Amino acid sequence: MLTVCLYQPEIPPNTGNIIRLCANTGSQLDLIRPLGFSLDEKAVRRSGLDYHDLARVKEFESWDDYIGGPKRRVFALSTKGTVSYESIAYQSEDVLLFGPETRGLPEDVRKHNAVTEVIRVPMCPNNRSLNLSNAVAIVLYEAWRQLGFPGGVA
Repeated sequence: MLTVCLYQPEIPPNTGNIIRLCANTGSQLDLIRPLGFSLDEKAVRRSGLDYHDLARVKEFESWDDYIGGPKRRVFALSTKGTVSYESIAYQSEDVLLFGPETRGLPEDVRKHNAVTEVIRVPMCPNNRSLNLSNAVAIVLYEAWRQLGFPGGVA
């Protein structure tokens, strides 16, 4: 199963959209704290995270806690990446790692030895980054497509 990992996400509606995306693709969602919001019931309803019960979501206290688990390929998404996301041959246990909306993945995470490759979504020059939930959708669906949409219904 593919895993989307959000490193210190800040904006509840983006995470809500990503929870829905993970539920609809059968993907795992991992969240690395601190979060810029609460996942308690009131905040869940208020921010549109109502798919939380339909998705597999795990929280981790820190990056160090996260990478201390099973070894998997981790693809960090960043505008600083030099490899385009569609050139990767994804595997079912891969992790797609995305940074916080306002600052992206910090350099120490991007350069960590647990990161297999820093990849990017092509964009026109001199533009701001894509919305986080849009970037996740683009990359996750490409990985899922390459794997033949396991568990999906056409």
